[in-house]
Amino acid sequence: MTDMHDIPTDPQALAEAVAEAMWSRDRAAQALDMRIDSVGPGRAMLSMPVRGDMVNGHHICHGGLIFSLADTAFAYACNAYNRNTVASGCNIDFVAPGREGDTLQAEAVERSLSGRTGVYDVTVRDGAGNTVALFRGKSYRIAGEVIAGLAAEKA
Repeated sequence: MTDMHDIPTDPQALAEAVAEAMWSRDRAAQALDMRIDSVGPGRAMLSMPVRGDMVNGHHICHGGLIFSLADTAFAYACNAYNRNTVASGCNIDFVAPGREGDTLQAEAVERSLSGRTGVYDVTVRDGAGNTVALFRGKSYRIAGEVIAGLAAEKA
């Protein structure tokens, strides 16, 4: 666990520290072999290999797993400010299949952040850069911090 005295105040370094803290507890993403490729204030890029146990009866990546990748990128983007934030709603459009053996990458970008709410767009692409899915998430800030005690430390 990160010592709160080591928590940076630079927004980029803070986003990286928050991602590290979240990743240490994110058993779902770890079980799906996701990888954090990059994070920053209001943005995140994660990837996930499409394993054989992730394909459905059409032999393409199960939509729920593509959704999980997009939702996880969304979570890392909207929590990057170290303020506990959850999804209040989201939707996804599948535009092309994910294939076994490929690695999907989800890029989450903050579109709006005002008060307790935010809007984030996530584009999921295959290894060739083709769009697989378009996801929009709406966030809601709740009480607390990802790295507890940071706000009190800064006060």
